[in-house]
Amino acid sequence: MPGHEMIGKEEENEVKDVFDNGAILFRHGFESMRSGCYKVKDFENEFGKFVGREYALAVTSGTAALRVALASLGLGPGDEVITQCFTFVATVEAIIEAGAKPKCVDIDQTLNMCPKALEKAITPRTKAVIVVHMLGTPAKLEELNNICKKNSLFLIEDTAWGCGGSLQKKALGTWGDIGTYSFDFAKTMTTGEGGMVVFKDKKIYEKAFAWHDHGHENNPNFPRWEDTRSSNGFNYRMMELQGAIGLAQLRKLKKIVQMQRDNKRQIWNSISHIEGIIARQIPPESYETADALIFQVNSSELAIRCREELLKVGLSTKILPEAYTWHFAGTWEHMESLLESHEGNLNDAFDQSKDLLKRAVSIPISVYMNREVPMKVAKALEAAMSIG
Repeated sequence: MPGHEMIGKEEENEVKDVFDNGAILFRHGFESMRSGCYKVKDFENEFGKFVGREYALAVTSGTAALRVALASLGLGPGDEVITQCFTFVATVEAIIEAGAKPKCVDIDQTLNMCPKALEKAITPRTKAVIVVHMLGTPAKLEELNNICKKNSLFLIEDTAWGCGGSLQKKALGTWGDIGTYSFDFAKTMTTGEGGMVVFKDKKIYEKAFAWHDHGHENNPNFPRWEDTRSSNGFNYRMMELQGAIGLAQLRKLKKIVQMQRDNKRQIWNSISHIEGIIARQIPPESYETADALIFQVNSSELAIRCREELLKVGLSTKILPEAYTWHFAGTWEHMESLLESHEGNLNDAFDQSKDLLKRAVSIPISVYMNREVPMKVAKALEAAMSIG
């Protein structure tokens, strides 16, 4: 686990600052009571600077970030949104909540969206694409971005696992029209729950800002209780305590990512010699967040055996192979609109992806890693691979 490993006095002091300056927990108003203390606003500004986007909006979760992104683009009934079949259920849930039609496509050896699969899936109803940087490895953004531009599609980056990563020295989440981030307790940086949305276009940002706050335009010419509005909305506002923690965590993000990268490198160096282990493909000029180290073996049975041997030495895996069904659209038959998009058959919809995922093993990367972990991983995997 990353960000929460780093929680300390810095977060405590930022939260204390809120209570020392009026204890106003709501992000808006109460100006005379808060002594100029606006943690959410400061967090948005600092996060925007960090990734290189002028417009940033803090929200209640990574799922909320996706929902706000879709609302800001005016997507809904009659619109089709394409995403990848290897992601967390939240990506598709957000599309369904918007009233749009979700469609999933295959992944490639990066375990992210396959550009060729995307190109084949586009229809006249397709309006947007959500690409996911699964477990901290960048997708093939240059190719995907070009496809979206050629077809006049919005590109949204689900950067839940990619916060602090980049491709070709450009921050993940800033290649497309909108980038979304998650700050839940298991992410690279955390506010407990929480998320962020960053925008290329000011007008889209303004729509999102209003929509995430019941339609409030926060018109400076009116008090909040008489505020102007031009659309409906919902409540996805981040509170000041989350913003305070986010500020402290953001200052640690570079260190968190660097430590994870170093630890991942150490583990890979300890296992790269083992015959039968194939590294996940990484796009050139990637700067991964190194949330996990993923490799493939030659069968699903062997992948499960790798997990069993890791458990024996007190270690574990992450998502693959144990939480596969929560992260693979081929098992989401409870989502009726997704079923409809794939002619009522999800089981046979993503054979290429199913083969890749069934043979994959994902090892979680921590910030503070015991020095014995690389040796233990190697021992476990050597045992797994040696069984006939």
